[in-house]
Amino acid sequence: MFVFLKLGGSLITDKTRPYTPRLETLDNLAIQISAALQENADLRLILGHGSGSFGHQAASQFGTRRGVSGPEAWRGFAEVWYQASALNRLVVEALRSAGLSAVTLAPVSAVTARDGQVAAWDLAPLKAALANGLLPVLHGDVVFDEARGGTILSTEDLFAHLARQLHPERILLAGLEAGVWEDFPARTRLIREMTPKIFAQQAPGLGRSSGADVTGGMQAKVTEMLALVEQVPSLEVLVFSGEEPGNARRALQGENPGTRLHC
Repeated sequence: MFVFLKLGGSLITDKTRPYTPRLETLDNLAIQISAALQENADLRLILGHGSGSFGHQAASQFGTRRGVSGPEAWRGFAEVWYQASALNRLVVEALRSAGLSAVTLAPVSAVTARDGQVAAWDLAPLKAALANGLLPVLHGDVVFDEARGGTILSTEDLFAHLARQLHPERILLAGLEAGVWEDFPARTRLIREMTPKIFAQQAPGLGRSSGADVTGGMQAKVTEMLALVEQVPSLEVLVFSGEEPGNARRALQGENPGTRLHC
């Protein structure tokens, strides 16, 4: 099975406190990922993570996602890169401690965008990492943009492009929420399955994220992923709580402890 897993920024950092990682959570998730890979020799995985209270703070300050022009804005571009990379280092340290051979493939050095969308990406290093038993790690990052000068691509943006090129069977989005709530923030009605056809009826109650998030909250993520499953009908996406003990491991084993998005 070929799977993409994203560790959401709200899961691995405290998004209400700037530059605050949740190190115990990271360690626990790394152990679950390692266990799932050991249990299933056929599991191929690309791991991504959000920037949480690291990159989003600087990105909000400088408006980087909208575009980059002028010395101050480019200084902000570099600051967003620095903070996203600082969190990535903590993620990779947790993975390494769990016995995983993780290699970060930083988007800023490989991806070129055009008006906020992936325009070019040499996937040869990513494919080579997978072929040689390494764990490729991606993260939301600044990239150079032909129209905007620079911008930010979220992990979901990157996964969407990769899904169209590499055709994984599942994309797993681990966050704090148990899944997609029909009535966020009341959280009394969890949606177990969602398709593009019924999304319009449920969208108004989905809500946004808490804390700084320049790449959109739950509604934006669900919208993007449902558009993707329409383009890649064989794909399913799972939105689930990575906070719940053992959930990441179960999701990697093929279970559905959350909301399943499909055609």
